[in-house]
Amino acid sequence: MAVVVALVVVALGVVGWVRARSGPESRLSAAMALAPRTAVRFSWTDWSAVRAKLGVSEAEATDHVGAFLSQAFDADLSSTSALDDSAPTLAAKLGVSPANLSWELYAQGTDGAVVVMGLPDDVTPAELRVTLGRVGYTDPGTDDGVWQVGSGGLSSIGNLTPELTNLTIDAGHHVLAASDSAAFLRDWRGNERGTGDDSAVASVATSLGDAVSAAAYDGGYACQALAMNQADPADAAEGARLIAEAGKINPLDAFAMGYSPDGSVQVRMLFENPEQARTNATTRATLAVGPAPGQGGSFTDRYRLVRTTADKDLVSMTLQPVPGSYVLSDLDAGPLLFASC
Repeated sequence: MAVVVALVVVALGVVGWVRARSGPESRLSAAMALAPRTAVRFSWTDWSAVRAKLGVSEAEATDHVGAFLSQAFDADLSSTSALDDSAPTLAAKLGVSPANLSWELYAQGTDGAVVVMGLPDDVTPAELRVTLGRVGYTDPGTDDGVWQVGSGGLSSIGNLTPELTNLTIDAGHHVLAASDSAAFLRDWRGNERGTGDDSAVASVATSLGDAVSAAAYDGGYACQALAMNQADPADAAEGARLIAEAGKINPLDAFAMGYSPDGSVQVRMLFENPEQARTNATTRATLAVGPAPGQGGSFTDRYRLVRTTADKDLVSMTLQPVPGSYVLSDLDAGPLLFASC
């Protein structure tokens, strides 16, 4: 252990070993409790935190939705949203959009996807039901039923993503949920992960703390979506060479990446046991400061690796983005060498 630590510190000057996990439940982990148990990919946007980060009020964002989203994009804080293209229509027709939503979680699995939206405090479920009926959704006749778009289709309402074809209101949690599948949305409440979720992906998401925007994947999805076999043959070969030089790697049990309120990007990788975490902290820190095949150029063109730590089975990285870089949107798109399996 002493040899491993010494080698890493001497080689990179950024690795230490700590024993600290995140504290109280974050808004992200609370939102994930409402996601389906079958979800394997989570895309989180804390819209209230985005507005605060940009110094934009709800009123200003609502009056100038396009300008607000442009600012959020330039700050690399909106790439995880499923609603950005629909925002102008949502704001004008439904009165709820990224301009005033509290937060948004897009959860995807092999059997369906759902967008869960934290409603503004000043929008009541009763008011929203009236609005949905007025703009063209069909009233299900029950408070917890699924509102389906009418015969005119989404285009009769405006420019909306297919995920907004079906809507349901959860008054107890003060959220609006949407899906392109009415059947999937009907089963949503009975299929939630719940607050007792102790899965690998829930663990890495919780460890991000109060993320402004984030992506979290379970191990199987991460190893597929971020794998170097997504790259062209030349980049894949270069990636294999770099991994062989860096040392041993193990498959991920889960992966997460997100912007913190302080502007840093936090990366989390969960492994089967502490021994794998210690080994992979060294290897992946080496990969994270080298060439970026599949992404182009070098990772150091995008960020400075501040530290890498191993806490039991969890490896954490802190990245400081280079001004003008798009760290989350770039690295979330794969392939990602230091997240290889």
